Amino acid sequence: MSSLHPRLPLSLLALSMSLPAQAWAVEDVTLAPVEISGSVSSNGYQARDAQVTGKSATPLLDTPAAVSVFNRQLLDDRQVRLLSEVLQSDASVGESYAPIGYYENFNVRGFALNAASSYRINGQTIAGEQNVALENKQQVELLKGLSGLYSGVAEPGGLINYVTKRAEDVRSVTVASNEQGERYLATDLGGWFGSERQFGLRANLAHEDIRSYVDHADGRRDFASLAFDWQINPAATLQLDAEYQHREQQSVPGYQLLGNRALPHSVNPRDRLGYQSWAKPVQSDSLNLGGRFEYRFDDTWTGAISASRSQVVIDDYSAFAWGCYGAPSCADATNPNYFSPEGDYDLYDFRSPDDTRRVVEAQATLNGRFEALGVSHDLTVGSTAQRRTLDQRPYYSEYVGAGNIGEDAPPADPATRANGRLERRLDSRQYSLFFTDTLRFDEHWQAVLGARQVRLDEQTWGEGRTPGRHTQRYQLLPNAALIYKPQADTTLYLSYAKGLSAGGTAPIYASNHTEILAPSLSHQLELGAKREWHGMTFGAALFQIRQANQYARPEADGSYLYLEQGQRKNTGLELSASGQASERLQLHASAAAIRARMENSGTPAYEGHQVLNVPKLRAAVQADYSLPIPGLALLAGARYSASKYADRRGDVEAGGYTVFDVGSRYQTRISGYDTVLRLTVDNVFDKRYWRDVGDYLGDDYLFQGAPRTARVSASVNF
Repeated sequence: MSSLHPRLPLSLLALSMSLPAQAWAVEDVTLAPVEISGSVSSNGYQARDAQVTGKSATPLLDTPAAVSVFNRQLLDDRQVRLLSEVLQSDASVGESYAPIGYYENFNVRGFALNAASSYRINGQTIAGEQNVALENKQQVELLKGLSGLYSGVAEPGGLINYVTKRAEDVRSVTVASNEQGERYLATDLGGWFGSERQFGLRANLAHEDIRSYVDHADGRRDFASLAFDWQINPAATLQLDAEYQHREQQSVPGYQLLGNRALPHSVNPRDRLGYQSWAKPVQSDSLNLGGRFEYRFDDTWTGAISASRSQVVIDDYSAFAWGCYGAPSCADATNPNYFSPEGDYDLYDFRSPDDTRRVVEAQATLNGRFEALGVSHDLTVGSTAQRRTLDQRPYYSEYVGAGNIGEDAPPADPATRANGRLERRLDSRQYSLFFTDTLRFDEHWQAVLGARQVRLDEQTWGEGRTPGRHTQRYQLLPNAALIYKPQADTTLYLSYAKGLSAGGTAPIYASNHTEILAPSLSHQLELGAKREWHGMTFGAALFQIRQANQYARPEADGSYLYLEQGQRKNTGLELSASGQASERLQLHASAAAIRARMENSGTPAYEGHQVLNVPKLRAAVQADYSLPIPGLALLAGARYSASKYADRRGDVEAGGYTVFDVGSRYQTRISGYDTVLRLTVDNVFDKRYWRDVGDYLGDDYLFQGAPRTARVSASVNF
């Protein structure tokens, strides 16, 4: 196992809270202001800017793309710990293999995100095979659609960017629990110091004893982060970030279709499928480091250099339910990678220790404003270098027994075969030159022109270090948009973008299993509108995305071949509203209607209907209503999803659902300290539904939504 194994005992949290106030007190000295992006909005749920497009604090009205921002108040009111709980508030997002105890995966606009390229912290790429901690995040940003101009190789669905908290005079502690008796403790400490208050620190520590609603799925988590800000002089700033997390929890396998034709019935979301006493928790150790130096040459030109390193090491020793090769009713099936019609499943001892993912990235940019030929230009040019590696042991999944969804799994003996040695499976290097120029013709018309030239050099290996694919590719990714602003608070835009996505991996049942395909191209057209009006921000986007289709094609002899053929075409309409709807009411709402199709794939049964796990309609709303009682607010939310297909043929449909959440927030003073008490109850009517019926590495899995769950927390500011 990697050396990333330090633990964060509760004594560290206690020590951080015991620091005297004098340790943070310094003499007041006036210094030139520091521009810190991602600061908390004074408008509640409303956000006016984001940095997901690569610049600091870019106004959303001037961004010709659909961007959702989940700020700190929304995160606190929802008492979220996982990204899935954040993204529930956006109707364009669905889960796409997000089991309890494992890292989560999502689809946006009907396209699955890629853990290798779709996640960033402060605009810098991270290894996405981790559940990123939220304690030190000021806001979470979601750019929907193609992001090739900003990120290079990326999936067409979108890009998620975490913005970390910056230095601030704060001392707070939060304790929380749930109905299962979970114990949670976190501290947030920060301040400015130095002879001229030129140094700033922000430290976040957290410990969580995870108590899941699923039987035998408990765990623990420890987290620490440090943000450092240095105002070197009025023109130069330095920002450094470091965060480490150790997480361990029993993973919960998903169900599969019965006989590949029907959904499981009468199953309880609290039951742990295939539990064995010898199964170990999935352990994940993640370390994310980042730094950015910025220098203002004058009032119009700014240069920046940034670098980051992200590493995740996963130890997975699981009892995994999959397929029905050992069931009598599946004996004649060619590839029974599903449960039997009677609910029988095979049980495997799955092991993947020391699964190591690393991403190292460096970037240099120059941004300036100038006039030329009567047109105002806002120009950014830059270069990025990135290296991504994957180290794994040979595939290990040994059959050890069987079970049935209607009963506890009988005890089985673990496998005895030894694991192979750690081997490099992927070495991907990406170099980019890019520019973007915003041309302002007058107060009404703007154009955004940009392009990124990507050089991709990627080498793969099979088991035993057998040479695999070697891809060397140059690709120009253009992006263009026309913006019309009939008035200062309203934006209309039309945009085109081209993207390049990482190739998929062939599933284990394919004849070319474990093969990683070459990258694929995608194209997007989008027509959008945004308006800020009376404390609210409204948005609408009509889009069409086309991507080369990679999938496991069924062959005449019953086998499967993983290849690229045909295309995916998703067309949709998104609506959003966020902000202060009235003096007492805040809203964060969205709706998305998506038509997702597979075309010219060579498999007619997969075409002519909505693709797997993408409903035609979703909607979500989060509300905050301040009562006449000082400090007391009622919270409420609702999430709706239309039905969606659970198989590629469109024969099995998981029904639609509506889930309601309620809660409250009470701000008061206790013993002279500002205190916030929160209570949330999710799925208040205990609705049973299938939240995720997607695929992962070619296999289809079904995950139930959480039953009624309650959380309570108290935050005290010292």
